[in-house]
Amino acid sequence: MNGSLAGSGGSWQPESVIIPLVYLIIFLVGTVGNSLVLAVLLRNGQVKNTTNLFILNLGVADLCFILFCVPFQATIYTLEGWVFGPFMCKAVHFFIYLTMYASSFTLATVSLDRYLAIRYPLHSRELRTPRNAFLAICLIWGLSFIFSGPYLSYYQEFQLANLTVCHPIWEISQRKIMDICTFIFSYIIPVLILSLTYMRTIRYLWRSVDPLQDVSESKKAKRKVTRMIIIVAILFCLCWLPHHLVILCVWFGYFPLNHSTYVLRILSHVISYANSCVNPIVYALVSKHFRKGFKKIFSCLLHKKAAHKVHVAQAANTVSMLEAELSEVTQLSEALPSRSAARCRVSAQPWGEAEPVGQQQRADGSSITFNVS
Repeated sequence: MNGSLAGSGGSWQPESVIIPLVYLIIFLVGTVGNSLVLAVLLRNGQVKNTTNLFILNLGVADLCFILFCVPFQATIYTLEGWVFGPFMCKAVHFFIYLTMYASSFTLATVSLDRYLAIRYPLHSRELRTPRNAFLAICLIWGLSFIFSGPYLSYYQEFQLANLTVCHPIWEISQRKIMDICTFIFSYIIPVLILSLTYMRTIRYLWRSVDPLQDVSESKKAKRKVTRMIIIVAILFCLCWLPHHLVILCVWFGYFPLNHSTYVLRILSHVISYANSCVNPIVYALVSKHFRKGFKKIFSCLLHKKAAHKVHVAQAANTVSMLEAELSEVTQLSEALPSRSAARCRVSAQPWGEAEPVGQQQRADGSSITFNVS
């Protein structure tokens, strides 16, 4: 994140190949995974739930980070200098911190949401509404813009030793103050909120468990969702901790410019960037509802692809038989698209959306309820 000086050496270095490949994996996994999360939540009307709205917002922040930051940062290790111009020099680093703030603030907010949902399930219903969740998301992005705004002037493109680089231009004292503020507001405060709320949540769940009584399905669902969100929060803290520790060592410790510290800096960047692609993996491993949603989307895509291939094959066949069976072929080519489209429409309703009266009763049980409140 600290400029484009890393790859300016004249000799070939292994990281010029390895690191871009790692970034490519992060980019592909993060793009596909977060897109699936957004598709599952949006296409099935699951954004009426406060927790789902926050998960959706977290997916948007991760996807923005993947699309607007990772590809440009990967070029630091492959290109001699910065080639994307002065605007992108400022915009890329601004988006890095904007999405980092949005993710940390979202996780802190959702920890409060889960605590209220479990500790005060009835009294918190008036507070935990989609409207209030939307207002909280707007506040999250507003604060993120405010805290990351100074980074628009923190970096600048300039010439250094016949190379065009994107590097911090602030004075040392200003950079130190800015980095300390970023560490406090984007990491320390959200981590403290996460720790306090989840400790109280876990303590309440532990004390409220009665081994002689059956736990209701609603409580079981809330515990599973809380466990999933806690895993996501822990991964965020662990992935971004090395990045902040490296910066603190630069300002307050001993961090000489040598090969070892260069490797540590690269690893801290890779680990922090990888956080944007691990959340969909957590959802798929922990939540059966997300797994079913992912399968439904893949099923619909495969059906569309298969229907397209059949239609193309039939079209080619009809051309060769046009002179002999023109009327029959015309009827076949008109009937086939409607059948394939109807097939995909059925599979595109994985959450039990409204259907015509004649199609509501399905014996295969493909209607799925997705509720993580």
